[in-house]
Amino acid sequence: MNQVTPEKVAELDRLFRTKSPVCIVTHAHPDGDAMGSSIALADFLRTHYGQPATILIPDAAPAELAFLTGGETILDARLHGEASALPGQAGLILCTDFNRFNRTGVMEAAIAAASCPKVLIDHHLDPDPAPFDLVFSRNDVSSASELVYDILLAMPQTQGQAARLPRKCAAALMTGMTTDTNNFANSVYPGTLRMAAELLAAGVDRDSIVRHLYFEYRENRVRAISRLLQDQLDISENGIALIIVTRAFMDAMDLREGELEGLVNIPLSIASVRMSLLLREEEDFFRVSIRSKEGCSANRLAVSKFHGGGHELAAGGRLYVPGDIPDKSEAAGYVRKVTADL
Repeated sequence: MNQVTPEKVAELDRLFRTKSPVCIVTHAHPDGDAMGSSIALADFLRTHYGQPATILIPDAAPAELAFLTGGETILDARLHGEASALPGQAGLILCTDFNRFNRTGVMEAAIAAASCPKVLIDHHLDPDPAPFDLVFSRNDVSSASELVYDILLAMPQTQGQAARLPRKCAAALMTGMTTDTNNFANSVYPGTLRMAAELLAAGVDRDSIVRHLYFEYRENRVRAISRLLQDQLDISENGIALIIVTRAFMDAMDLREGELEGLVNIPLSIASVRMSLLLREEEDFFRVSIRSKEGCSANRLAVSKFHGGGHELAAGGRLYVPGDIPDKSEAAGYVRKVTADL
């Protein structure tokens, strides 16, 4: 476990003061924690070090996070050709909310090849520390945002006081932590509640954040989830729930990236369900999200059967076609097979 030690904080402070420009990168299909931790770091650098930082993402952030991402310099690697050159031009790369370069999708090669110092800030299991010059890695925190919070409070500018965090930085950290705990439904630690209390006391408007996150959806999302739960939810005799979302369904319902966020958690509200899997069809693979209850490891299944990983009760990966199954029509059968003995 790589703790937030005074020596590491001092080295991070030195890097922030001496290395420019700064590039902040996060994982493919960035969620609230990925964007929250990235924006918090960018705002802290801008406010306390006069460092303009560019956030580089492998693909688009969910539209529901527009209230947070507005005004930030964020480049989507799929849309901006110059994005692939940024890591090589950076004086410092901050990597947040992923444990290995392969989680960065199309940016992996450019980040790995960059010669500048790289800093890892992550809360997932089994990180690969070798490519990094400085590592902050803990899995006894709710989120990368909580870990960034602990790091920034240890920096000389804040002296342990949340009120000294820049306003947008503080709101971004609250947002990231809220999404990764599913609004305090899971992965909550004592430090998570301390963080929330301190940020509230510092003036963060959590009610506004929750409204933006959970009460401003498009009608399409609600109707799509209703149909998927009615028509596509399959529950096995041993308590494994499965929902498969096809590209045709996404197109027909005019769904945007991120609009099915949270769907995988819903079947866990059923008493007999021990694990829930959501498979979303892509061009030559299915994106897999896994959530589970205590005693049933989402991470173990993701690592062993879906080329992925994550946390004990929340993980993800991919199911490749034809690498794992010869045809997309066999996805449900594959899931039933690999979960039969859970």
